[in-house]
Amino acid sequence: MTSPKNSSGPEPAAVGSDERFVADTERYRRELLAHCYRMVGSVHEAEDLVQETYIRAWRGFAAFEGRASVRTWLYTIATNVCTTALGDHRRRVLPAGLGGAYEGPDTPPNPEAGNGISWLQPLPDALITPSADDPEASVIDRESLRLALVASLQHLPARQRAILMLRDVLAFSAAETAEMLGTTTAAVKTGLRRARARLTDLADPADLLEPTDPRAQALLEGYIAAFEHSDAHLLEQVLRADATLEATPFKNWYAGKLACIRQLRKYVLGAPGDWRMFPALANGQPAVVTYHRDEHGTMAPYGAAVLTLTATGISRVVAFQDSTLVSAFGFPAAPRQ
Repeated sequence: MTSPKNSSGPEPAAVGSDERFVADTERYRRELLAHCYRMVGSVHEAEDLVQETYIRAWRGFAAFEGRASVRTWLYTIATNVCTTALGDHRRRVLPAGLGGAYEGPDTPPNPEAGNGISWLQPLPDALITPSADDPEASVIDRESLRLALVASLQHLPARQRAILMLRDVLAFSAAETAEMLGTTTAAVKTGLRRARARLTDLADPADLLEPTDPRAQALLEGYIAAFEHSDAHLLEQVLRADATLEATPFKNWYAGKLACIRQLRKYVLGAPGDWRMFPALANGQPAVVTYHRDEHGTMAPYGAAVLTLTATGISRVVAFQDSTLVSAFGFPAAPRQ
């Protein structure tokens, strides 16, 4: 990390040299990004909050004096940066978090209906996966980043969200969590009990496939081929009967294969060649990075989709119409040939 000397505020004393600061703190950057993402539900905002965490840590490094472990100290800063950013009421959502599945007449997707809503974003696995030559990097629990869990976390008050993450995901003790949040152990225990009570029915499907499972690979390839060839019949083969379809920034979402296929065939698939998709990983799940042919005939960045793959087919598709996600996944502005 390059120290943020162009930022406002005092510089650290000499004992907090850049070299020592980097050596002591940089190994935690990926796990802090995962933590901030769980808290705020946005990869872009999480990256900004991690940067703010490191700026604050750099400024205070000389006075740190090892009163706690560096990791605990950084998580204290990051958690408080996140709770401050969240305030009391702000949250990001997916369409299913706004109400029941749409059951009305066929209508084209209407992004205007989603104006003013802060939408959840996916987290590319590549941003939190340590490199092979980084033996000190922590392995991040993929289960704690599942899209369904992160979406549910956004419905918790910020303080409860922080307590749940610090206690159940990061395994800090109640006393450590209380000190990190500037509260009491009793308040932490109460907050944890309430947070757990509000997070129900979040178990993964019993037949959930790991991304490396050959069956998952086949389903992902079928999904990509269906879009690239505008083949609704192939989509029928890879979706489960009870599949759900959500897409931001559209409020309406669909439940059941027939409803999903009808909407996709009529308004989304287009003509063969309108879509290009590339496999990726996000939130510990199979995903695709998407490009779509624009009105000028150019393949332009479109967004990404996260898939829940089971032994009996794709059970959930959450698509994100957000062109900035393409670069977040490390893909170029024009699709690879």
